[in-house]
Amino acid sequence: MDDTKVSEIRQMIIRHKRWDRLFALLGLCAMILGVLTLTVLFADLLIDGAHRIGVDFFTSFPSRKPESAGILSAFVGTCLVMLVTVVTAVPLGVAAAVYLEEYAPRNWMTDLIEINVSNLAGVPSIIYGLLALGLFVYALDFGQSILSAGLTLALLILPMVIVATRESIRAVPGSIREAAYAVGATKWQTVSSHVLPYSTGGILTGVIIGLARAIGETAPIITIGALTFIAFLPPAPIMAEAPFISFEWLFAPFTVMPIQMFNWLSRPEEAFQSNAAAAGVILIAMTLAMNALAIWLRYRYRKRIKW
Repeated sequence: MDDTKVSEIRQMIIRHKRWDRLFALLGLCAMILGVLTLTVLFADLLIDGAHRIGVDFFTSFPSRKPESAGILSAFVGTCLVMLVTVVTAVPLGVAAAVYLEEYAPRNWMTDLIEINVSNLAGVPSIIYGLLALGLFVYALDFGQSILSAGLTLALLILPMVIVATRESIRAVPGSIREAAYAVGATKWQTVSSHVLPYSTGGILTGVIIGLARAIGETAPIITIGALTFIAFLPPAPIMAEAPFISFEWLFAPFTVMPIQMFNWLSRPEEAFQSNAAAAGVILIAMTLAMNALAIWLRYRYRKRIKW
């Protein structure tokens, strides 16, 4: 190879490294911009609503008097709706992903399902609200209840759970499956004892990120008829007497924190704006905590696999 050819190759490598540095710099700037925007927003909410955050704010019902209003009913409603969402979306999403990745034959029907699942992840949330209004509220007669809201948000995050689970399963090395088959394991034994444990970190990450999106959704919840003002709690899921477990809370009316914030923001009094800011701080903190939990779970499971 002559010196001219070597020089051309060297110049090409230098140009590629220059473009790599440029893209890395642009990515860093984009990340800093996103983090800075979130920080400024969080700081602004904290300045406006920090004086309202306290024990009374968590233990008080909404009120027409802003100084005595709290988020008790909205916080409990959010937790119960998220509980229904998790119980519904996680088993269905993981089972569908396992079937599509490990069992489904490769044909045009499977390809069509995969395309539709990926497209559903980008459908506006209001569409899910309209679907739930016709299906859960009217057709199945669940009413404007916690069950309807939880199932609506489960439909919303189901494509995200399926996609994240499939990517996690796909990342498991094929040698693990081959080793299991070599010692006589069945398909289900291989999936349940090897594939799923190795992909648990990615699955949990996808689930929690999906829940972090669902917890702040307002449009589908308003569409199915969530209340904007509620001063009571649904029946408790656990009772002191037999049968000790009650499902009456599933059909109880409810509200959630985004709707409570919307209610306060629609009022002209400045004190209600402070209440909305305080609720926003709590909602952002819950979302950040869920994302931090996803990062910790992913790190823990990857470390366990490594060892």
